[in-house]
Amino acid sequence: MAGVNGEGFWFALLSYGVAALIVAAFAYLFVRWLRKGWFLKWVIGALFGLLLAAFGYTEWNKARLDAEVNRLCAKDGGVKVYEQVKLPAERFDKWGMVNFYQPDKRENALGLDYVVNDETTYYRRGNPELFRMHMQIMRRSDGKLLGESVFYKRGGGDLPGPWYGSSFLCPELNVANDVLRQVFIKE
Repeated sequence: MAGVNGEGFWFALLSYGVAALIVAAFAYLFVRWLRKGWFLKWVIGALFGLLLAAFGYTEWNKARLDAEVNRLCAKDGGVKVYEQVKLPAERFDKWGMVNFYQPDKRENALGLDYVVNDETTYYRRGNPELFRMHMQIMRRSDGKLLGESVFYKRGGGDLPGPWYGSSFLCPELNVANDVLRQVFIKE
C-alpha cells in the first residue's frame, strides 16, 4: 500500500468495495434460497455490516499509520554519507556489497576496522507496529561517523487470516538507500 496520498489507498478502498458487493450478492442469494423470513435477512445483513466495518477500520488504521511513517521520514529518513571509504575490488561480492559484512556479529559486523551501531526504536508495538531503524557506520581508529541511515516502517494491521501482513517502509529500500553501498566504494 502506497500511503494515504498514493494510488494504493484508493485501490484498497475500491477492492474492499467490490468484495463487499460480492458478499452482499451472495448473502442476498442465500437469503432468497432459504426463504425463512425477515429475521434471517437482518442477521445476515448485520454480519455483513460488521465485516464491512472491520475491513474499513483496518484500512483506515493502516492509512493513518502510513501517513505517520511518511511524516517521520520527511524529517530525518534516508542515508547521510559523511566520508566514503575506497576499498579494493576483492573486498566486494558480485552484487557490489562488501563481502566482509556479517550482520549477526552486531557491533563487529564490519570486522575490526569499523563499528556498526544498529538501533530500533518502537513507536507502537503489536499489530500494527510502527518503528524507526537507525544504522551508523563508524571508523574504529578515530571514532569518526562515516555514514548513517534512518528508515521508518509500519508492519501489520491487516485482518487476521492465513495471508502475510502488509507493511510500508520509508524511504523505499534500494541501492541508493543502502548505507553500506554508499560509504564503501570500489577503488
